[in-house]
Amino acid sequence: MTPREIRLTLGSVMLVMLLAALDQTIVGTAMPRIVADLRGFDQYAWVTTSYMLSSTTIVPIVGKLSDIYGRKRFYLLGLAIFLVGSALCGAAPDMLTLIAFRAIQGVGAGIVMAIAFIVIGDLFPPAQRGRLQGLFAGVFGISALIGPPLGGYLTDHASWRWAFYVNLPLGIIALGVVARFFPRIPTPPRRGAIDILGAIALVGTTVPLLLALSWGGRQYPWSDPRVVALLVVGLAFMAALVTIERRTAEPIIPPALFRNRIIALSIAASFCMSIGMFGVILFVPLFVQAVLGGTASESGSVLLPMMLGMILASGVSGVLISRTGRYRPFAVVGMALMVVGLFALSRLGTDATLTSAGLVLALIGAGLGSVMPTFTIAVQNAAEPRMLGAATSSAQFFRQIGGTIGGAVLGALMAAQSTADLDARLAALRPALEATLDRADPTWAAIADSRALLDTLGRADLVLAAPVLAAARAAVGSSLSTVFFIGSVAVAVGLVAAILVPEIPLRKERHMVGRAPESASA
Repeated sequence: MTPREIRLTLGSVMLVMLLAALDQTIVGTAMPRIVADLRGFDQYAWVTTSYMLSSTTIVPIVGKLSDIYGRKRFYLLGLAIFLVGSALCGAAPDMLTLIAFRAIQGVGAGIVMAIAFIVIGDLFPPAQRGRLQGLFAGVFGISALIGPPLGGYLTDHASWRWAFYVNLPLGIIALGVVARFFPRIPTPPRRGAIDILGAIALVGTTVPLLLALSWGGRQYPWSDPRVVALLVVGLAFMAALVTIERRTAEPIIPPALFRNRIIALSIAASFCMSIGMFGVILFVPLFVQAVLGGTASESGSVLLPMMLGMILASGVSGVLISRTGRYRPFAVVGMALMVVGLFALSRLGTDATLTSAGLVLALIGAGLGSVMPTFTIAVQNAAEPRMLGAATSSAQFFRQIGGTIGGAVLGALMAAQSTADLDARLAALRPALEATLDRADPTWAAIADSRALLDTLGRADLVLAAPVLAAARAAVGSSLSTVFFIGSVAVAVGLVAAILVPEIPLRKERHMVGRAPESASA
């Protein structure tokens, strides 16, 4: 490929990545208007859940298939599916149809995201991948910065449907550039039949488990038969998946990957990092609104320092990795910054300020930006050429699973602890309230159901007796302190894994088909 063709290919890939990443942030701002238009409040969460399920599940499948059949056809297919899904979502006449079309859109987004990171490994040697992985990581930070305000602008000045239609003009241009300049990369000979049973078992594992973790402790109790059944089905398919992958010639998730210390430890560290990252993204807005009493706008803007820190650090660390040929120091420093930041976040109380929260989040963002390029580079540098797609997509898959599991478990823990804590605080307050508070005061109705009271803490029009409001804020603050502390422990476990990752020099030449890198196995 000529330098011009490489630039055009990378530009189009980054544009498509930006569109796919924006799609995850831009729709959130439009959701209230979508619900009002399509009248489906009870199905609100499914618009996101259906996208998450399809985009996560497809990643390891397409990664392996692209190793066998090549990247270009799958990238074009994924981009086409994403654009068709975007058009269908924009035209959706009701909520159920929108949910189905979001699942289609998620399949396309999962394919293009998976192939994008694999392509860097195809076109550039490991020593040059650092700055590119840093740029790609920065795309996610940029999407988080511009997605919510863009979604709000389009919804207010055009229609919520343009939150989906906006993908079409730029996506069509990118489709033409990819079709013209995207290289056809040689693939190694296939050693056996396609792992259809493995793909079925992977879907059977991922979908029920993600649904159970999304519902458990939130929409339904963990003991609910639906949640229990999903967990049982998911675990049964997981056992089948492990058995199938050990016996097939071309497994979707090759067990050989996990016998390589670099790959296994990098995936473990990335999994733990994702728990901390999603803990911050999901629960810091709640901290600002429910504990500090901030507005919805303030809860969104407080994340900006983290995103800016991530964009800056990912670019700097990527360049330095390319220059030095070393990746482990950046992973270790980044994970350490995240541990310190999450622990500091756990110490913030009801007297914290938005400025102090922003400074802590900037530190976490710098850690995230340092970490995000490194583990993908380490995995690709250690993987055999014929497993490059499977290795890269497996790393992405487990990172996404880590965030989903972390968000679900931390959310359930927060809900249980905050309710129990508030009940205890209200019981202690009751004698004083009975002596001073009129029975007609709306506070009495509010404290009759502590869980409902917690649900209303973010409302601007909330009127409660001062001691009750303080007790509710303190209860949520205490539970979030626990959540952030557990997040710091999870990242600390990842830090240990990052320290243990063996470091081999980043190669200065591309993988050639049939040629393996120096062994990094145990």
